[in-house]
Amino acid sequence: MFKPIPVAIGLRYLRAKRRNGFISFISMASILGIAIGVAALITTLAVMSGFQREIRDRMLQMTQHATVSADGEPMLNWREAVDEAGKDPRVAGAAPYISTEALLSGARRQPGLLRGVLPAEERKVSVLAERMVQGSLDSLAPRSFNIVLGKELALWLGVGLGDSVIVTTDFQTTPMGAVPQLKRFTVSGIFEAGYQEYDKGLAVVHMADAQRLMRMGEGVTGVRLNLHDMDQAWEVARDLAIRLRGPYRVSDWSSENANMFRALRLEKTMMAILLSLIIAMGAFNLVSSQVMLVTDKQADIAILRTLGLTPRGVMQVFMVQGSMIGTIGTALGVAGGIVLTMNLEHILRAIERAFGVVLMPADVYYITGLPTELNPDDVVTIALVALAMAFVATIYPAWRAARTAPAEALRYE
Repeated sequence: MFKPIPVAIGLRYLRAKRRNGFISFISMASILGIAIGVAALITTLAVMSGFQREIRDRMLQMTQHATVSADGEPMLNWREAVDEAGKDPRVAGAAPYISTEALLSGARRQPGLLRGVLPAEERKVSVLAERMVQGSLDSLAPRSFNIVLGKELALWLGVGLGDSVIVTTDFQTTPMGAVPQLKRFTVSGIFEAGYQEYDKGLAVVHMADAQRLMRMGEGVTGVRLNLHDMDQAWEVARDLAIRLRGPYRVSDWSSENANMFRALRLEKTMMAILLSLIIAMGAFNLVSSQVMLVTDKQADIAILRTLGLTPRGVMQVFMVQGSMIGTIGTALGVAGGIVLTMNLEHILRAIERAFGVVLMPADVYYITGLPTELNPDDVVTIALVALAMAFVATIYPAWRAARTAPAEALRYE
């Protein structure tokens, strides 16, 4: 034989028909259990990765990849910072901004984030102008005291185009005591970002109006950066702060939203652990089928031992046979999971048409489809975990087969 004898016998046992049909049924159940578990895990992680990507992309469309701001003071040299950022080939755009918490009052009151921008420069760092559903971002002119609201925020305040909104920011100390800084703005535009944090909590005004409201003079909160590669956000912002030679604060998109991304990663990890139990169930079925196979092949084991096969060789025979079952199940699961993931959108649409339901309503999820992202690293990890479980499941039955005494096995044959 060109193969090692244990491998040849193990593969032969895999192809041979069983005298006991129940053993074949348990083996098929093991294959299907592993395949279903692998496919379910691949598909679930692909969907969760897709949702994470969708949330990240929608969030970063409206916000910066990185910021450089003065440490607790208005940033006066923001023009120099914008020029320096433009010289860096890693930077796609840079724009100054003012940001502060504010209380907005219309028919009702709602706290939110007030952001002062230069409309012409804002297009370099966000897609706010493209997300306008009413009005225009260009309506924000200096000293016009116009304001652009998120769609959900406008609905909650009970205002529309042309209505007035009173913006209250920090308190100012005067001889009469603490007096809030407030100003009446006119709603000139409404946007819909598709991300609730901005649709319900962001109001945008011209930077000059924000400076006047907050009495910042010519200063700004900082400079926002949009990069070609967002994974380099921290390094690019740090390099810019070093070139500016001052006490500047640097932050990037991952640190500003660390809690959310940490929660998403934890959710994905826990889901992977829970769905791995399906693979574990298939592996336990593999243990049962292998134990029954060893019992069924007692006579064969005794004959192989008398022909000179060592206990180690007997153990290898059944480990090869069991591992091949795990390999087949894993291969079927990987193929099924990839095919299911690639066609999940069509399956979702077919279910909606067949039952007349909407599984992903846009007004609830802000997403009309089911986003998926098939990560090769996840697929490889899942396949390796499934193979490892299958291999571990073969150890005890193979060890039990190696302990078979030839004389005892052949006594009643």
